[in-house]
Amino acid sequence: MACIKMAGLLLLLVAAPALADVDAKNRPVSKVITLLKDMIGQLEKEAEEDEEVYETMGCWCETNDKEKTQSISDAEGRINDLTSAIEGHTGNSARLNTEIANLEKEVAANSQALDSATALRKKELAEFNEEEKASLQTISSLKSAVIALSKHHEASLLQATGDDKAEVKRIMAMVQQIVHKHSSLLADIITPKQRKTINAFVQAPADYFDAQPAFNQVPAHAPASGEIFGILKQMKETFETNLANSQREEMTSQKDFEDLKAAKESEISAGQSQLDTKTGELATTDEKNAQAKQDLEDTRATLAADTEFLASLKEQCQNVDQ
Repeated sequence: MACIKMAGLLLLLVAAPALADVDAKNRPVSKVITLLKDMIGQLEKEAEEDEEVYETMGCWCETNDKEKTQSISDAEGRINDLTSAIEGHTGNSARLNTEIANLEKEVAANSQALDSATALRKKELAEFNEEEKASLQTISSLKSAVIALSKHHEASLLQATGDDKAEVKRIMAMVQQIVHKHSSLLADIITPKQRKTINAFVQAPADYFDAQPAFNQVPAHAPASGEIFGILKQMKETFETNLANSQREEMTSQKDFEDLKAAKESEISAGQSQLDTKTGELATTDEKNAQAKQDLEDTRATLAADTEFLASLKEQCQNVDQ
């Protein structure tokens, strides 16, 4: 449109001298010339304004083109960085999940081992206490038997009263029960012959009290009573030795358990500490991963918008140039 206007103006300017000659003869033509001059001035003014608008538009196109191009480049770089970060976070998350699972198994195994050891220790302690109680009772009974028989042995079985005989019979019946109950323990201590001697004494204690020996003669049962007395002392010493050994073994077992307990508690504490640390790291990693994914989504959206805007901008600016 501006080009058409300018062509018209040129034609008018070319014809202006001729029109001026005619003006002298015809005054209304002068008015037309004046009008045309005014139009030329207006057109020149509009051309200047169009030039100013074009320059402004060109500046806007150039500025926005540069900004959006840089923004697109930055977005593409950030997408690459975020993609790498997400891959790293995902790998760390998988590693931490595996480590946490292994630590949980380790802590559970150590806890189970400690619980099992504790239960076994309680069982062993209960068994020891029961055995110790039985051993102390047996030793006490044997000690009473040794003292009672020693009294009669040192004095004279022939002088024993009815109560003494009943007491000896009761003691020997108790000894017989001990021999039967602890036969495995006493297998290497009491010979078969000694067992027969004890059984014979229990079955017929009167034979050891009712004999009437001649003056200054040793009673016929004296060797047997002495043998029984020696057997009882040997049995008592055996049970005392066995009890002392059991007590030492119990102390060793308790010490071993305490060492095991301390070691397992230390392992459990260390494993739980690592588990807490790894769990915290996993939470942080997952949070960073989620944030990176959200940033990636937002950046891709921004990139798409900027790419679309830049394409539209180039088209508009190209139309302006044309």
